[in-house]
Amino acid sequence: MDKRVFIINGSGGVGKDTVCEAAAQFWHVQNVSSITPILSVARAAGWDGSKTPAARRFLSDLKAACTAFNDLPFRYCVEQWDAFQHSDAEVLFIHIREPDEIKRLRRVIGDCCKTILVRRLALEESRGPLGNRSDDEVAGYPYDGILVNDGPLENLPDKVHHFLLTLW
Repeated sequence: MDKRVFIINGSGGVGKDTVCEAAAQFWHVQNVSSITPILSVARAAGWDGSKTPAARRFLSDLKAACTAFNDLPFRYCVEQWDAFQHSDAEVLFIHIREPDEIKRLRRVIGDCCKTILVRRLALEESRGPLGNRSDDEVAGYPYDGILVNDGPLENLPDKVHHFLLTLW
């Protein structure tokens, strides 16, 4: 099997990590996020790990600041992509929220990369916007596929398996 990369996106709480876990039932998966290198900086600044609207806004703003300062989130994703190419993993999921950053990374990775938007319509409608650029602008990209994460959890692995196969 060829190695595949999926840039995965969706607003908070829609089940992006759950989708990655479902895929891991069929392939050897590596799952990384562009926010990962920012989290230690956030903790040093007093973030307690919560995902409240204020905390989400803080993380989004901090990520934007680190991107402007030294492009840390993007460099981290490229490093993870390079490591994936030499690993046993078959599928790499890279979580990126910002449409402009998705475009940049996709240009680096090339044709083996597809983009996915995960949606949970009932949650999104009942909750409304989360009040930060990273969560609220996820629909601003022309994704290769949209996975609606609804229905019973026990059906998700087969749904994800079929969905990913249709993308490649």
